[in-house]
Amino acid sequence: MELENIVANTVLLKAREGGGGKRKGRSKKWREILKFPHISQCGELRNSIDNDYNNLCNKQPIGRLLFRQYCEKRKELLRCIRFLDAVADYEVTPDEQLKAKGEEIVLKFFTNESADFVPEVQEELVKQCQDSLESSPSKELFSESVRALHDFLCGSPFTSYQDSMYYDRFLQWKVLERQPVTKDTFRQYRVLGKGGFGEVCACQVRATGKMYACKKLEKKRIKKRKGEAMALNEKQILEKVNSRFVVSLAYAYETKDALCLVLTIMNGGDLKFHIYNIGSPGFEEERVRFYAAEICCGLEHLHSEGIVYRDLKPENILLDDDGHIRISDLGLAVKVPPGETIRGRVGTVGYMAPEVINNERYTMSPDWWGLGCLIFEMTAGHSPFRARKERVKREEVEKRVQEEEAEYSKKFTEDTKSICKKLLTKDYTQRLGCSMEGAAEVKAHPFFKTINFKRLEASMLEPSFVPDPRAVYCKDVLDIEQFSTVKGVNLDQTDNDFYVKFATGSVSIPWQNEMIETECFKDLNVFGPNETRSLDLDWNLPPDPPKRSFFDRLFRRQPQNSVKIRDNANHSMNVNSASPSAHTGSEGNEDS
Repeated sequence: MELENIVANTVLLKAREGGGGKRKGRSKKWREILKFPHISQCGELRNSIDNDYNNLCNKQPIGRLLFRQYCEKRKELLRCIRFLDAVADYEVTPDEQLKAKGEEIVLKFFTNESADFVPEVQEELVKQCQDSLESSPSKELFSESVRALHDFLCGSPFTSYQDSMYYDRFLQWKVLERQPVTKDTFRQYRVLGKGGFGEVCACQVRATGKMYACKKLEKKRIKKRKGEAMALNEKQILEKVNSRFVVSLAYAYETKDALCLVLTIMNGGDLKFHIYNIGSPGFEEERVRFYAAEICCGLEHLHSEGIVYRDLKPENILLDDDGHIRISDLGLAVKVPPGETIRGRVGTVGYMAPEVINNERYTMSPDWWGLGCLIFEMTAGHSPFRARKERVKREEVEKRVQEEEAEYSKKFTEDTKSICKKLLTKDYTQRLGCSMEGAAEVKAHPFFKTINFKRLEASMLEPSFVPDPRAVYCKDVLDIEQFSTVKGVNLDQTDNDFYVKFATGSVSIPWQNEMIETECFKDLNVFGPNETRSLDLDWNLPPDPPKRSFFDRLFRRQPQNSVKIRDNANHSMNVNSASPSAHTGSEGNEDS
């Protein structure tokens, strides 16, 4: 059976590498699958889309690129784009170079004589920037200037953009984005592991070649366990999340037997595997700090959306091809209503915070406790309240969490020990990260003094460990225990109503990122000569007639043949006694 695993891994690795051909894993029919509708077919979308500048021109990746293309063709708007790019570059500049970089921006964009002078930024804001640059340059130095520029762009430039071919092209992309999603949208590969309601396997989008992980939730298993609310909650939370430090939901669809969540694939394995299976247990401090910083950014994003994660543990932190991490499995995450607290005794034994064990009310505090547990385990090579492979009852572990302090070995530096103690404070009101400052308070701890978080968030910091691209970091196919068949469960119309809420197709931002990353956007986003409208964008030209399938041509031919025969019958030809050659001749004339 070793052969079966080798074959499964080989096929998966070939798919990850793009199949080895020029199409980079794309289907032969990828252009047909992603063929733009004629602009005249986008009228309903044009009338119904929410014309919000920030959503269409900032948040949505393809919308942002097309608005930039529009601005770059207009001299008075091009300088705005250059200024925004310069500020984005400034924000990821190393601290020691900030002042010099800031002075360049002031000279280029805030000086009247400059060709790139930006008059949309008021003199008062310019003066504030100059004063701050002299006293204490910070990453947020130009934030107000950027806001003023967006206030300008969302006015008449945005209105004019909506009458341009670039906006029309955006509508075409949006129609493609909303195409139905089925199992035929993907190629399926080997099983990677198990979820709560079914298997997780690798899959690849046929049109683009992009690899994902497909988490299958068996319909009958969901119903038997009354897991509808939990499944829908995870799906809806994943839809809200857009962070490079949390797995993204790209598609949600259904098959006859399962609901499917198509998620970011993380080929590098989970932290538990790397902590305990490669070398001696635990990591060196630099690697611990890097992972902790990325986890902190992931938690910050979730908390900004009002979401508490509640299940931080090494198994749920996954590595990508480049060695960056993402938080995965949001099955226990929940949205906390603004100004309210929640209660819920959920999580994993050994990682649950004291307030969770005690069934007290809380908001985001359990996640900062979880980060403390992770930093401790990555350093020590075991969790803070249970030795590795120690067999101990749940009640005993929970008692230790509530009453005992973690013990720190010589592996812990002063900074590592300090942040662990502050995150593992049993009184959550005194815990690091639980003040009004939230994640900013955690980031400011000396443990992270060497981390430039702006550069980290822009993926500009190199991980100290990169997974082997030729390795498959998961169990052998036959070692993954299969689910038993669910018996005695029947699906009805109520279940179908739930499936409609779940199977909503592609998710906007991940889908658009997929088009850009796989270069489908670059290959398809072509206009006419000299930046004129292409034929599919010309309102005066009718759309091409739909292409008839082989069967459509075959079956539509027969009635026409019978008409010809009847016509011939009117000229004294007996249809019932017509010779084979007469029929053959009729068909030949039809084809020609």
